[in-house]
Amino acid sequence: MKIVIAPDSFKDSLSAAKVADAIAIGLADVLPHAQLIKCPMADGGEGTVDAIVAAGNGQLRRHQVQGPLGEPVQANWGWLPDSHTAIIEMAEASGLQLVALGQRNACISSTYGTGELIKAALDAGAQRIILAIGGSATNDAGAGALQALGLGLFDAQGQPLPRGGLALAKLARIELQGLDARLAGVRFEIAADVNNPLCGEHGASAIFGPQKGASPEQVNLLDQALGHFADRCATVLPKDVRDEPGSGAAGGLGFAAKAFLGAQFRAGVEVVAELVALAEAVQGAALVITGEGRFDAQTLRGKTPFGVARIAQQHGVPVVVVAGTLGDGYQALYAHGIHAAFALTSGPMTLEHACAHASQLLTDRARDIARLWSLGQG
Repeated sequence: MKIVIAPDSFKDSLSAAKVADAIAIGLADVLPHAQLIKCPMADGGEGTVDAIVAAGNGQLRRHQVQGPLGEPVQANWGWLPDSHTAIIEMAEASGLQLVALGQRNACISSTYGTGELIKAALDAGAQRIILAIGGSATNDAGAGALQALGLGLFDAQGQPLPRGGLALAKLARIELQGLDARLAGVRFEIAADVNNPLCGEHGASAIFGPQKGASPEQVNLLDQALGHFADRCATVLPKDVRDEPGSGAAGGLGFAAKAFLGAQFRAGVEVVAELVALAEAVQGAALVITGEGRFDAQTLRGKTPFGVARIAQQHGVPVVVVAGTLGDGYQALYAHGIHAAFALTSGPMTLEHACAHASQLLTDRARDIARLWSLGQG
């Protein structure tokens, strides 16, 4: 009997690989002869690089880059040498978690460091680059990343624009000549589920600017600045993509990736599932166990258990979820290939206690699931 274990990470607690390990221990205690296949997963957000590297012949690489406010940060990225594929989490270089709450500033934060990671991938010989773009601290329409890759952005006096989205209001000239020529030979994919346009009431600044430190007045100024950037881009590029779904993702990095890099958007969990060969693992399985920290109605928006269940459903394999907590509306997932869901906690406990003991709790719950499962097999 084959059981596939394909969880996401549990935020602030365990990586996806460690979650899978803990579940496997519990299952093996009760079902010692079962074939347990571990496929650590992610949905394009935090943990994407770790999950893909853990699943196969991957390497974790480290590079010093500029953080969102220009400070040096050490950023991890993934490298799959067999396929010359790089996996980059922009949050490693330009993420909100790198900026203290009181220092968040959507007007001057920059994606320059993300561009530096892309350059490192080019130096490694990347033929395919997957950008996981959740959790950004930036609102610069990807201009910083493009500057790091050689794009020239100048004001009316011929001076290079400073970093940040607000500075784009003063953009007078774009020079394409310096853009790294190697980019043309690379296939870019954006692992994201955000479908916002670049500008307007549903755009990057209006929807995501406030959480990055923008006041209502700054939101309006940033929206205008990004619109001006798109206007200037339209004069040097064959296509204006500002209104396309996803252009507003990650503070507008989606726009830059589409417009200058020819990037294609894919659901994050689909990209990860492909790279860890989840469909192949699920084929012929008796059961799939997945999970995440919080399992609720939001899971329907392309999060890991939903994506895993879709693949399992195609192969007629039942799915059980183990989650830190079961939130409002989780029952809606029962109509989408998930057969049962269990919360981790064994009784009243603090979040801190649950996080600290997550591994043992997962093992205990997996043991319970295996006992219940074995009854049905008898």
